[in-house]
Amino acid sequence: MAESDPSDRVSWENVVYIADFLIRSNDHHIALLGGEPTLHPQFVDMTLYLLDRGFHVTVFTSGIMADERLAELKAFLTAFPPERLQFVCNLNNPDQTPAMKGETEKIARFLTALGPWTTPGFNIYRTDFSLDFIFDDITRFNLHRQVRIGMSSPIADEDNLYIKREDMKKVIDRLYGYRPLFEKLRVQPSLDCGFPLCDFTDEQLGWFYRMAGPISFGCGPAIDIKPNMDVYSCFPLSNVRKRSLFEFNSIQDVLAFYLQLHDQIRRDVPGAFDECTACVYRKEGRCAGGGVCHHREVSGL
Repeated sequence: MAESDPSDRVSWENVVYIADFLIRSNDHHIALLGGEPTLHPQFVDMTLYLLDRGFHVTVFTSGIMADERLAELKAFLTAFPPERLQFVCNLNNPDQTPAMKGETEKIARFLTALGPWTTPGFNIYRTDFSLDFIFDDITRFNLHRQVRIGMSSPIADEDNLYIKREDMKKVIDRLYGYRPLFEKLRVQPSLDCGFPLCDFTDEQLGWFYRMAGPISFGCGPAIDIKPNMDVYSCFPLSNVRKRSLFEFNSIQDVLAFYLQLHDQIRRDVPGAFDECTACVYRKEGRCAGGGVCHHREVSGL
């Protein structure tokens, strides 16, 4: 949706088609992401359209935007309660991932204006990550007392920074080391997909359950639709088996198609670790053995 390239912007015609498609599928949740979705010239109008049609809208944003766009968001979108409209703002540690000039101030202005509508997110791509700054931001800007935590995953046919299989336990142990701050500030750690069950100790599992409820160790399709209506299983597998949304009659049909792809990958490689082959939790369907993108990394599919 980059503003500098009109070909990357979703059209009104496609927004209406997607809305109709999801409503026919009895699915009233939609996430807007990019790139940076707020760069779209008609972002606010499109978001209002989706809200007026009854969708629960989640916007994934960097929080970096022009003052005029931020004022537009605040004027029109804060009329909706956080139960209907939520922003997920992925935040980076300013010491480990320094921002470009002026970006820190823009993010602060966004969080000041839309803090109560915003859940902070953090993507782990190194084992020596630090979360202290997020706890400070939650208190300072009155953000949701939840952190959406993901591990950077291998992207098909690309060379990107991600957490290797052998380092997953290090990540979990370091994350668990922030237990005192999570408890003191009553912040829920919300784990995204890709975390394998076997890398958690019983003590860690009990604590995560107590703080945030059951953890899902599965990995199913998280359907993404591009502005040109290409559809794929999830971002890490965006270069694998792309199709057009026009080929399907419902979102259930899309999910069924990509579940077959996931099953094929799992048949080649049961999980991210050698021990996944004999794992009773995997056989019982209680753990997928890490993210499918890690399976693919091994299988070369």
